Amino acid sequence: MAFSSRILIAAAAVLALSLPASAANMIGNCEVTGEKGSIPIANPAKAGQLTVEVSLPSPIWWNGDTPEAIKDGMEYCMAAEIAWRAGYDKLEVVNVGWDALIAGQTEGFDLAMSQISITEERKKVHDFSVSYFNSDIGVLTRKDAPVDEKSIKSAKVGVQQATTGAAFAQDKLGITDLQVYPDQGDMFAALRAGQIDAAVTDTSITLAEEVANPDKVVVIGQYKTGEAYGAIYPKGNANNATLDKIMQAMIDDGTISKLAAKYLAAAWGKDPATVPYFNP
Repeated sequence: MAFSSRILIAAAAVLALSLPASAANMIGNCEVTGEKGSIPIANPAKAGQLTVEVSLPSPIWWNGDTPEAIKDGMEYCMAAEIAWRAGYDKLEVVNVGWDALIAGQTEGFDLAMSQISITEERKKVHDFSVSYFNSDIGVLTRKDAPVDEKSIKSAKVGVQQATTGAAFAQDKLGITDLQVYPDQGDMFAALRAGQIDAAVTDTSITLAEEVANPDKVVVIGQYKTGEAYGAIYPKGNANNATLDKIMQAMIDDGTISKLAAKYLAAAWGKDPATVPYFNP
């Protein structure tokens, strides 16, 4: 199960007021609402804490440029809630390279969340959680030189290495002038500098960049792909089933919907479903 963007926007409208800070249990700036230790894990990667990997930057999902600076964001607060229900009030964030993360070359962590699309190819390397967010592929372009559904085929297009957006641009769109970047920050900087005409990646990620630079870039369209995000677990780890039980409980009790309303729908200011759909 995953939550669609329409549900997130609806949730934003009905989000209840939180408890006063003095009455709340907190990890970072996140109020954790489940019962501490209600679904315990006994042997985390590092004793006394939950260790979560992410590939930064990842605004709105992880608010901060370094692990030490991050205290909130959609996925950070999800991780905080997981840690709390697993029995820990300490959360360590570890920044890793995207390629290494996707290739399964990192170790010493309990789970990874970095807007990671679940694919059959990736399942060969990792175990995935239940899905918690649906996302299609968006097209981000400069406001002063926008591309459209036809001109993108001959445009200079940026993608992030080893992402589903990169595969889509090459295999489905047939882009011949493809510029590949090691991380999304470099890709978006190249777009703002006029080095590429468009950037193709998850609609959710392109919308976050539009919010960050509204005078320079705009999400001009998107492609329907049916992607869904999931957390990565180390392949075959004994704690994976327990962590997944926590994730499913957070979906069932509305915790993820509330976090999405707070961090995603409110930040984007619009329903991603209103972005026009292009034909490949």
